[in-house]
Amino acid sequence: IEVIPNPVEIDHYNFRQRKFVSPRLVWLRAFHEIYNPSMAPRVIYELKEQYPDIVLYMVGPDKGDGSLEHMLEVAEELSVREKIILKGFIPRDHVADMLNDCDIFINTTNIDNTPISVIEAMACGLCVVSTNVGGIQYIVENGIDGLLTPPNDPVGMAVSIKRILNNPMLAYKLSQNGRKKAQEFSWDLIFPLWKSLIRESIEIYDKTDR
Repeated sequence: IEVIPNPVEIDHYNFRQRKFVSPRLVWLRAFHEIYNPSMAPRVIYELKEQYPDIVLYMVGPDKGDGSLEHMLEVAEELSVREKIILKGFIPRDHVADMLNDCDIFINTTNIDNTPISVIEAMACGLCVVSTNVGGIQYIVENGIDGLLTPPNDPVGMAVSIKRILNNPMLAYKLSQNGRKKAQEFSWDLIFPLWKSLIRESIEIYDKTDR
């Protein structure tokens, strides 16, 4: 088995080094129950008293399973609806600008593999805080280029976000190392792997065919 990572065109993502970060958060996934969007307002609830100017941008299409409506219900119940700005679907060429308008990327998912959105956030230099599920551990090294928390644990995620907001050196390290990690997924590095694999497959096929 040969593993070839999902690629990104790294030059499309302008890097902004974070250090003194603001409580401007962004969530970038589809609204589907596997991504647990209703955890996001619960995280904001844990932070709003200490950071009254906190704002969360939630970006992504509605998959129609009711998870968007449920998230809004939770936000209303917790009185954080005014802290959440829904952006809906945005074209891929607008993703970098949307990300760079914020400082912290949160990923609340319960199930995942190799999410491009996490890599995109790292490429832009955002400080990433994600649940530790599925393949996330193979992208984010806890404490080095992001912070990992247990799934469905809004208090734990809020604590990690506070660490970043209160520790400029940690924010600087996560931002810088995140960009370095994202560069490992550059299409310039991934494309030769595909060429090599295809070439080897053709050679094996030719030998078998003979």
